[in-house]
Amino acid sequence: MEKPPDKVKEPFSAYGHYTYADYLSWQLDERIELIRGEVFKQATAAPRRVHQEISMVLSNKLYEFLKGKTCKVYVAPFDVRLPVSSRKHEDIDTLVQPDLCVVCDPEKLDELGCVGAPDLIVEILSPGNNKKEIQLKYEVYETSGVKEYWVVHPDERTLLIYTLETGKYRPSRLFTPGDRVSSQALPGFELDLDEAFGEL
Repeated sequence: MEKPPDKVKEPFSAYGHYTYADYLSWQLDERIELIRGEVFKQATAAPRRVHQEISMVLSNKLYEFLKGKTCKVYVAPFDVRLPVSSRKHEDIDTLVQPDLCVVCDPEKLDELGCVGAPDLIVEILSPGNNKKEIQLKYEVYETSGVKEYWVVHPDERTLLIYTLETGKYRPSRLFTPGDRVSSQALPGFELDLDEAFGEL
């Protein structure tokens, strides 16, 4: 009988359920995420230019807005651990690296990143990752208590905002260039989508 693969040597096999403790033991040359114990490889190629331009505009806007405030903005790669009931490494089976996230509770930050739900997460879609961002991450962000989840679609030049209300996400209308959007998670923050999408 063939013995199961070694979880440390073969982190991308279909065998087993992986945790943050496993993740810390792996020597990897590529970025991965864990969603409910399943490993997802990040794209091996660098993000597209459009993705990076949008990320830069949003991170700069958030950074300027949050100066002097308790909340901090972080840009990928930045580990966000989403525990269900425990902060122990061996009990955490979801580790994501959002394109941008804002954390307002300093108690959630440690030297490894964030443990617990950020207040705001922004994901910028890239070819090939839409299912993961829209379906899988939506579910874990909602159940983990992420207050606001922004999904940016560069090709369609759209933004959809999911706001957590009584444990469930309520979607906004689809925002497009010409719109100004605001954040309920960060009162006072506004974004001009003409500026966000620029000359794309």
